[in-house]
Amino acid sequence: MPELPEVHRIAGIVRRAALGRRIRAIQSTEDPLVFADGITNEVFEEELVGRTVTNVGRYGKVFYAELDGTGRHPVMHLGMTGNMYVRGTNPNFYRSSPKKVDTQWPPRFWKFIWKMESTLTEPETELVFVDARRLGRIRLCKDVLGEPPISMLGFDPILSIPTLEEFSSKVLKRGLPIKSLLLDQTFSAGVGNWVADEILFHARIHPEQRSNNLGENQVKELYDKISLNTGYSGTVGRA
Repeated sequence: MPELPEVHRIAGIVRRAALGRRIRAIQSTEDPLVFADGITNEVFEEELVGRTVTNVGRYGKVFYAELDGTGRHPVMHLGMTGNMYVRGTNPNFYRSSPKKVDTQWPPRFWKFIWKMESTLTEPETELVFVDARRLGRIRLCKDVLGEPPISMLGFDPILSIPTLEEFSSKVLKRGLPIKSLLLDQTFSAGVGNWVADEILFHARIHPEQRSNNLGENQVKELYDKISLNTGYSGTVGRA
C-alpha cells in the first residue's frame, strides 16, 4: 500500500503539473467503488472542469487539489495499488519492472484524466489516476481539512507532529502493541507497515511491546525516529 513517502511524491507530481493551471477537460470512467461518498464520475467532471488548481496538498495518505471558485475540491486516496502520473512519463518510479512499461493511453485501469490547459511556457498536460484493485477513493469536499476523511485522521508526522509531551501522553494512555498504534491512522496519519518497521527498528523497540509499558527513554526514541524516518526537506501541505 502506498504510504506517506509515496503519497508525498505523487502530490508533488500533481503540484508541478497542475498548479496554476485550468482543468480544460476531464475524461472519466464509471466506478461506484472508487468514486465514493455518493459522487459519480459525471458529478466529478461537472464540478471540476473549467476551474484552476490553486493548491495541491497532502495529509497522511490522502492528497488533494484546491480549486478556484465556490465548488468542492477533489480529495484522493490511493488504496493498495493506486497511482497518478503525467502522460509520457514512466509510472514505475522506484524500480524497473520486469514487464514492459504500458505505453498505451489511456492506460489500463484508469479512473480519470485531467487535461490541463497549456500556458505560455508549457504545453497541455494530462494527468491520470489509475487503480487496478479499485481500493482507492476519490471524493469531493468543500473543506478538505475540516471534513472526513482528513478530519478523522491523527497527527501527520511531517505537517502536524505534536510536542514530545503531547506525544508521550497519546502513547502511554493506550494499551495496544506499539506497531498497531503506529498503524492506527487516527493516531499517526500516513505511517504504514514498512515505515512503522523502520521506526521501531531504529528505536530498538519490539513491535509487540505494549504502548503503555514503554519507558520514558523509549518514548523519546520513538518520537525522534518518527521524525527521522518520515522527514523531508520541504513539504507538500496547504500553501
